[in-house]
Amino acid sequence: MRIGLILAGVILVAIGAAAFTGNLDFTHDREVVKVGDLSASVKEEKSVPQWLGAVGVIAGLGLLAAGALRR
Repeated sequence: MRIGLILAGVILVAIGAAAFTGNLDFTHDREVVKVGDLSASVKEEKSVPQWLGAVGVIAGLGLLAAGALRR
């Protein structure tokens, strides 16, 4: 279980750091108009908020500390 906490902490820190620096983006398809069989959609590119990345880094560091202190 100790290795699992450390591994989860490292992964969470890496993803949180990517989100905090603004390098974590995702696309979202949104349907704008639908008339009968005809539909129009828009692809929007959004980024993960920086505050969420900071929370991820802090949580990851907490998991790393818990894994390091566990016997």
